[in-house]
Amino acid sequence: MSEKTVIITGSSSGFGMLTAIQCAKKGFRVIATMRNLDKKEVFEAQELDPDVRNRIEFKQLDVTNEASLKTFTDWLEELDRVDVVVNNAGFAIGGFLEQVPLADFRRQFDTNVLGVVAVTQAVLPKMRKQKAGKILNVSSVSGRIGFPALSAYVASKHALEGLTESLRLEMKPFGIDVGLIEPGSFRTNIWSSGMEIPNEVNNPDSPYAPYIKGIWDELNNQKKYHGNPNDVAQMVTKLAMADTLKKLRYPIGSGARLNMLMKQIIPWSLLEKTVLRKLYPAMPEDQEKRLRPVESGD
Repeated sequence: MSEKTVIITGSSSGFGMLTAIQCAKKGFRVIATMRNLDKKEVFEAQELDPDVRNRIEFKQLDVTNEASLKTFTDWLEELDRVDVVVNNAGFAIGGFLEQVPLADFRRQFDTNVLGVVAVTQAVLPKMRKQKAGKILNVSSVSGRIGFPALSAYVASKHALEGLTESLRLEMKPFGIDVGLIEPGSFRTNIWSSGMEIPNEVNNPDSPYAPYIKGIWDELNNQKKYHGNPNDVAQMVTKLAMADTLKKLRYPIGSGARLNMLMKQIIPWSLLEKTVLRKLYPAMPEDQEKRLRPVESGD
């Protein structure tokens, strides 16, 4: 293939780093962006072929910082073209809605939603001039399915889903493709070192304390089923290389499609009972009783 340029945000780890490597292997010129350029050292640990390594350029970019965005946008003018943008930068905040300070909710949306908006706005003028381009937004199964104690993260990904659906329709007249990658659970640090837990969430005197332990335990128990993040990187690279994006959404990972299907076909009342019983073993008896099916004669 002739050399094409792909910009990937949040490239210092996980899906971003692996996608940068996969795209470089396929002949892309890769612009790997990250907030802290010191973290580019993770690429050195991958023992890459010199030709692959030489295809990867590193640029500082904090998608929530206006000065950083301005510097990056000005630098974009030097590029002949931008063929693909992978909006991957993101993180997760854990905790029940009442526990998470409003400032943390804003930070969650600043990165996971407004950061996508800022980067997309920066590249669209060049893509419109080219009359071609792809924007791939990395969402999550959490963008389709709610989960307790992750309300800030889930809300941000639901917002990203709606944003991307609208953007796809807006860009069609200009020859620009837009798509969503919807991973299930994978072995990335977003569920470990990448998750932020506000101090309020760890308060043992919190009324949510009995429940949040059960939720964290369940998340930890599911780690053995987490997929290989290289699978996501390969999917993103394949879509970057495709002539067109025929679909808007691309779910991937163990349980992702199944969970979305279950939400569509199972009545909410039954789905809710199943989730609550699994995650809330400490639920008071009077509340748990309300979940039981009504028997004749009751």
